[in-house]
Amino acid sequence: MKIAITTSGKDMDAQVDSRFGRAPAFIIADTENNDFSVIDNIQNLNAAQGAGIQSAQNVADSGAEAVITGHVGPKAFRTLSQAGVKIYLRESGSVREAIAALKNGELKTVDNADVEGHW
Repeated sequence: MKIAITTSGKDMDAQVDSRFGRAPAFIIADTENNDFSVIDNIQNLNAAQGAGIQSAQNVADSGAEAVITGHVGPKAFRTLSQAGVKIYLRESGSVREAIAALKNGELKTVDNADVEGHW
């Protein structure tokens, strides 16, 4: 399974970023072959609007089947949901720990945004 995790780092020991649309980067981890890549999200850090939608589209385009992030706004939630990407919330810990928590069944999917837009 491919999982996108919001982060400001570039490796599996980087911390999960609590923001979705304005996270500096996404680590795309492939749990089947234990490989990962990094998608830069700098273009959305200071976007006046549309950061969540653009970030969600980038994640969907990466082939990710799930996202782990601290929070997700309504537009990002809608875009991810329409693309069939499951959303899991986790505000702290490393990317590696977040993936382990998902594999261990400690994270549950969310069925709605948990913050307002432009969060």
